[in-house]
This record gives sequence, structure tokens and C-alpha cells, in this order.
Amino acid sequence: MPWPLYLALKQLFPSGRRLPFFTIISIMGVGLGVALMLVSTSVMGGFGHQIKQMIIDTQGEVQIRGRRPMEATEAVESAIAQVPAVAAAAPYAQGVVMLEYEHHPAFPVIQGFDLERIRQVIPLERYLTAGALDDLDDDSVILSSLLAESLGVGVGGKVSIYSPLMLERMKRNEVLLPREVRVAGIFRIGHQQLDSSTVICSLRLMQDLYGLQQLIHGYNVRLKPGADPDAAVAALDALLPPVAQALTWFDANADFQAVLSFERNMIFFLLTFIVVVAAFSITSSLLVTVVRKTREIGLLGAMGGRARSVAACFCFQGLFIGAGGTVAGLGLGFLLLHYRNALVQFIASFTMGQEVFVKFYQFSNLPAHTEPKDVVIIVVFSIIASTLAGLIPAWRAARLKPVEALRSE
Repeated sequence: MPWPLYLALKQLFPSGRRLPFFTIISIMGVGLGVALMLVSTSVMGGFGHQIKQMIIDTQGEVQIRGRRPMEATEAVESAIAQVPAVAAAAPYAQGVVMLEYEHHPAFPVIQGFDLERIRQVIPLERYLTAGALDDLDDDSVILSSLLAESLGVGVGGKVSIYSPLMLERMKRNEVLLPREVRVAGIFRIGHQQLDSSTVICSLRLMQDLYGLQQLIHGYNVRLKPGADPDAAVAALDALLPPVAQALTWFDANADFQAVLSFERNMIFFLLTFIVVVAAFSITSSLLVTVVRKTREIGLLGAMGGRARSVAACFCFQGLFIGAGGTVAGLGLGFLLLHYRNALVQFIASFTMGQEVFVKFYQFSNLPAHTEPKDVVIIVVFSIIASTLAGLIPAWRAARLKPVEALRSE
């Protein structure tokens, strides 16, 4: 073992003594920074991953949108079927309506699907908590759970739907009565916004409500496992008529995803300063060590130790502190992630309460998704920062001349 490495280990972990206070504090500082960076990136990644899964489960990996209401022609259908990555596609139409039950109004988004084809694209049955998808017909709807709860209606209840078509008819002095439909089921996705303002119906019912006749707004597309959404979109755009445009799930929700990505990167950037502060504390402690051990450093130089070897001794100390702090921080971070929901419920019970947490943050459980590349970035950053923290003390120690150092009191 090279003597600078051996001496660095001995200074950090002296034999026959307890772990020095300086070593403990330095490792803890780096470890806390690593743990917070890991938890924050995993939680923000969890939000993004869960939102991605929800989007795919409710829209498919690719969505074909008409620039205006379009016809579901054979040309469009054949163009979609020609793309090898496409597993299934289902037409849809959507809009906003007013829903009323016993004088309780709501203004949800209503989505109409082809009931024979939607099962191949969107796993609606997975999210049903009451009723059955087979009970859905042209005179019934499926409500999201929080919407049904706010209206006070259950499966079998009758609700009235008011559409914008009624206003257009009124302009022509025509009267169009609201459509009364039966609640055939209730679903819960797990996201507050979707669970509080979504209605699912048949495509024919949606076309009647908006006066679309046989027109649709687009297609939800499910891709084969492992298919690249961007490549599928490029292939679809090359075959689709100009009236239609294909978008990946990410592009279809680009604004929201951009905000989420910006928040994640900003939180990661701000938390890096914790590791930077820990690195400055390492620098300060090692500088004190250089001052306290000036005579020992001079003795090493007098015995033939080169300046670069003396400097390497202090760089190795920063490296060991960084490696130890990183390992401790990863362990602490994964432990916090494992018990994250219990910790959130404990904190919420003393502050705003679990119901408020669900209301404002729109998730019943705190999601977490750790990307391997994020872990690699955190590990590399913390070790490099800790190693660089030893550069100033190393430079200070390397500049000491043996004769002047041995004279030091």
C-alpha cells in the first residue's frame, strides 16, 4: 500500500482509538446531503413516473389528434394499421359538460370511446371500483370517484347532462332538453384531478351531446411492448392525412411535463449545495490538520517524501470521507424512501392532516421512482466534491518546506 494512502487512513481512523469526531461529522455532512438528494430526486421521479403511467393508461402511448373534428375513414384506419409498432387504436371524442344530480351541478370533462375497441387500448376495468364496463351503453356513463362523491350519486342513479350544443340551439330559438343517463359504474385512478372531474361514456353518446354526427376528435393508440413512441409518431405522421397529427404521451402533455422536469432539476440543484457546504467543512477541518501537523509534514519532506505525495495524503482523506458519506447517505436515503408514506402520514397528523395532503398534492400515497442514472450522478458528484475539498489543504501542505516546517512551533 502506498504510504500516502496508508497515512490518510491512519489520520482518519487511528488504530486503538474511537472514531475521531472530525471524521464522524464530515461523513455525516456528506451522507445527509446524499440522502436528501436521493430522496428528492426519487420522489420527484415518482411523481413523473406515476403521472406517465396514468397518462398512458388513460390515453395510450400515442394520441392522434384531429386539427378539427375528423371522420373515422378507412384511409385513416389503414394508415394506423400499417405502422408495425401499433398494437391497437380506438377513436375518441371529448369535451366539457355540466352534470346535474338533485340540483348539485358539476363541470367535468367527458370522454367518449368506442366500447368495442377501447379495452385493447385503455385498461378501464382495472380502475373500476363499482359497476362493470359491460353495463356501459349509449344511455349510461361511468363517473370518477370524487365526482360521484361530490354529487352524492351512486351506481344506478340518474344524472342530467347539459352540453354546449344546447346553447347553440338556443341561438336558433330551438330548445334541446338535457340528456338523462344512468350511472353504470365508478372508477378511481388515484390522481385527484382525474378522479374529481372525469366522465366516461360511449362514443355515440358523446357525438350526440356535441352534435358531431359521425365525427371524432382523434384516436388513442396502444403500442406493442418495447416500441419507441417517437419512432411510432414519425411513422404515423408520414401516413396520416394533414387533418390529423400524432403525438407521444409526453408531447401531448408537454407543458405539464416541462414544469415537472424544471421543478425536479431545481430541487436537485438546490440540494447540491448541502454537499458543497459539507465539502467546505471538510476543507476547513483538513486545513486545521495541516496547521496542527506542520512538523510531521516537514518530517515527511525531510525523509524524502515528495510534495505531490504529501498532497495526495490529504486528497485521499477527502476521497475516503466522500466515499463513506456516500455509502451512508445512500443507505439512509433508501431507508427514508422505504418508510416515506409512514413518515408523511406521521408529519401530516401533526400539521395539515392526510385529507388536506390528498386535496392539494393530488396523491393518496407519496410516489417514488429511482432512476439508476440519478444514483450514479449523485454518487459521482458527492465523491468528486469531497475529493476536491482536499485540494486546498493538499496545496497548502505541498508548499511547506521541510526546514521551515521542522522549525514550526
